[in-house]
Amino acid sequence: MNSGVRHHALALRCAALALAAAGAVSPAQAARDDLQRIVQRQCLPDWLQRHDPAPCLAVQLPASAAGGTDAGYAVLADRKGGAHFLLIPLRTLSGIESPALLDSRVPNYFAAAWDARARIVPGALRAVPPDAVGLAINSHYSRGQDQLHIHIECQGAALHAALRAAASRLTSSWTALDVDGDTYQVRRVMGRTLEGADPIKLLAQGLPAARAHLAFYTLIVAGVRFGDRPGFALLARRAVLRGGERLLDNACAIAAPAVSAPSP
Repeated sequence: MNSGVRHHALALRCAALALAAAGAVSPAQAARDDLQRIVQRQCLPDWLQRHDPAPCLAVQLPASAAGGTDAGYAVLADRKGGAHFLLIPLRTLSGIESPALLDSRVPNYFAAAWDARARIVPGALRAVPPDAVGLAINSHYSRGQDQLHIHIECQGAALHAALRAAASRLTSSWTALDVDGDTYQVRRVMGRTLEGADPIKLLAQGLPAARAHLAFYTLIVAGVRFGDRPGFALLARRAVLRGGERLLDNACAIAAPAVSAPSP
């Protein structure tokens, strides 16, 4: 193989790995454990040895040593760039279908991802209000990595518009809502944070078919204003090809551009 061919093959491999982290390629095109290896073999050791989370942006360990490193998580910039970040547990969890996620002792990773949403602002280059933020987990069949990861981005225009239009009729019961050609089951959660309201557990408890078939489900959590009260919309559907991440936007188009201060 000549050098030109070798260089082209290497470039294709790198592109496949970059897309795999975002769930954009098939399992045959890239290793499905890339994220697991990054957080467990690079970010965590770097943090423990040098207090430097690189190549992650942050490593968060529990305040109590009782939980060990398994209770921690890392935040990593997605390789696609822009206002797109990933919350990744340090322990090995394949995805939304991992039985451990239904254990009350396992951290609420969605709550941690919501708390990490400020990472979006530098990537968006504008202010991003809570009701513009979206989080998503893709199903086993619509993801490219087999390490649990939550996408942290802005809501896409279609998702944001659908939730604003439906906000007044959403309740704590699951109901159908069409978003950009797909039908989701949606419910609301009130509050400024997700502490005490784990979306994965609420999905497993609330939809009869979900608990035994979580591998098929994609799950989105979006900030919403319900009148003058803050809260969240949880959106879930069985997704083989079209994961929930497609309804998010790393360009944050719905967030108003920052207003420059007037010249003196």
